[in-house]
Amino acid sequence: MMKTTKMKTLLLALFATMLVTSCVSPRRINYLQNMTHGSQIEIENRFEAKIAPYDKLSIKVSTSGLRPELTAPFQDMAGDNMVDINGNVLLPVLGKVHVAGLTRLRLQDTLTAMLRDGGYLEDPIVIVHFTNFKIFFLGGDGRGRVISIRDEKAPFLEVLAQMGGLDNYTRRDRIGVMREINGKMVMRYLDPRSTDVFKDPFYMLQQNDFIIVDAFNATTALQQFNFWLGFIGTFTSVASLITSIAVFRSVNK
Repeated sequence: MMKTTKMKTLLLALFATMLVTSCVSPRRINYLQNMTHGSQIEIENRFEAKIAPYDKLSIKVSTSGLRPELTAPFQDMAGDNMVDINGNVLLPVLGKVHVAGLTRLRLQDTLTAMLRDGGYLEDPIVIVHFTNFKIFFLGGDGRGRVISIRDEKAPFLEVLAQMGGLDNYTRRDRIGVMREINGKMVMRYLDPRSTDVFKDPFYMLQQNDFIIVDAFNATTALQQFNFWLGFIGTFTSVASLITSIAVFRSVNK
């Protein structure tokens, strides 16, 4: 019986060690494992955010001319200008302007030309910013958060860094990025452990993308440990019973 108890303890200790080790193995969690000193990896999918319906834009107008007071009618543009479902914004003086599909820089050039060619300002300066460029994160533990992006450049790894990185219990091989494309939600899975992540078309995130992860968190690990603990306990109990029966039979022969 003492030998059986020792064996049970040894098995439980071995199983616990294997479970913990498998959860935090460097191969499971380290980023860019195949990147070496001096590696040069070209990012194939460069991205400039394009304005879409329901985006919010801040548009600041100034002038380098001698009459800055002429910019007064355009100061209301500095607030949130909502892009409507048809891709238009309604601006002071200029009226309805179609902006969907334009990048931020292209819209700056477009508005600058409209103000100059329309005779509103002699030397206009237009600065456009997104005010609602956000990435949504859904964790495997059921929690979510919103990451605000200061400009329209949001590389996948940079956003993970802004989140504080991933804990040791998050599956690196199944980090989903979900995006709306032409009225359909499209999902791709990225793996930050490999430099192949730089080649993925979803590496450069867009506004309103979702990052969705499967987490092997501490609670899940404990639940699995308790399950297997019970399983091993049952197994050793059955083994002990079989051994006892065998000993009893051999003694009574």
